[in-house]
Amino acid sequence: MSLPPVYLVDASIYIFRAWFSMSDDFVNDAGEPTNAVYGFSGFLCSLLEQTAAEHVAIAFDESLTSSYRNEIYPQYKANRDPAPEELKRQFGWARAVAEAMGLSCYADGRYEADDLIGTLAEYWRERGHPICVVTSDKDLAQLVGENDHWWDFSRNQKLNAQQLTEKFGVMPEQMADFLALTGDSVDNIPGVPGVGQKSAAALLGFFGDLDSLYERIEEVPYLKLRGAKSLQKKLVDHRDAAELARKLTVIETAVESALASPDLARGDVDAARLNRLFDELAFGGMLRQRCIRA
Repeated sequence: MSLPPVYLVDASIYIFRAWFSMSDDFVNDAGEPTNAVYGFSGFLCSLLEQTAAEHVAIAFDESLTSSYRNEIYPQYKANRDPAPEELKRQFGWARAVAEAMGLSCYADGRYEADDLIGTLAEYWRERGHPICVVTSDKDLAQLVGENDHWWDFSRNQKLNAQQLTEKFGVMPEQMADFLALTGDSVDNIPGVPGVGQKSAAALLGFFGDLDSLYERIEEVPYLKLRGAKSLQKKLVDHRDAAELARKLTVIETAVESALASPDLARGDVDAARLNRLFDELAFGGMLRQRCIRA
């Protein structure tokens, strides 16, 4: 008998998406914006209604400027503007709503949501459960194994490992090395200048991983790849940058704070707490009932 899937939700993706897509008219009685938490709450309802999930984790980011990656590379994510206060407030409300719905929530001052998800994925996969990572972030594709899925919920793209390989051009387990070569402008990771996605995918398709690529670097000029002769020099000149980048792109899978409370079984909905929250947020009856019934 197969075990039920474990759903691991990258909360920030869906909070930001609601912040940018929902009307600014959503405010509470104090005039404070509530659009992001409204959209996120609706997303949680839809997820639970569609899946009847038994095991769910909601991972939040608290370490956007204090993660261990900033210690390795101070410019990590330095290109991002800080979230405005009116959005930060909504992150707190979003977590409160998720907790009131009986869902396990995680955040860590030193590790990102990706690492919390990676840790829980490893923990539950070892216990025989298939994993479903709910996100639109390609970084998290590296966590998808043979029986798992990566689910871009808003676009209704639920992909297994083979489908992810077709989508991104590399196998899920190669994603960290792929990003180390190409860089990742979203996270301000430079990578190797002059190595684009096609070149990186071709290199990993031939060598398998970054370590093997550098162990056999003398073979690069002979590959049937556009610009192969000049590619070797680029890779050699920027080896330190590539190896630094890989330290940033690899997702941690042993975060102690997540392992301290890994039970993701859904708890009972706290209807009284939800109603108090929704009174504060000035949300109507339809969303309340969906959240209570979900």
